[in-house]
Amino acid sequence: MAWFYLVLAGLLEIVWATAMKQSAGFTRIIPTGIMVAGMVASFWLLAVAMRTLPLGTSYTVWVGIGAVGAFLVGIALFGEPVTPMRLLAAALIVAGIVTMKLAS
Repeated sequence: MAWFYLVLAGLLEIVWATAMKQSAGFTRIIPTGIMVAGMVASFWLLAVAMRTLPLGTSYTVWVGIGAVGAFLVGIALFGEPVTPMRLLAAALIVAGIVTMKLAS
């Protein structure tokens, strides 16, 4: 279950990061509320996962899921550029996540 909680925490990191962008510097109340709720839930699930999983593994996977997810959301929703270097960077993050999972 720890890995399930960790992946869910990472997905919620994508939610709160996207809501932060949508909040327009915390000037829009609904996206700001979604951001705060997403942060609290994401951190709580990360903490639950850390009861079982090592700190380094948990944090690296959580950040990696959030980073790559936010990268993909940026492309899909906000028209951010897709370049070979950005794709390589995202692929390296995914490779790091997979390696960290295999090492645990």
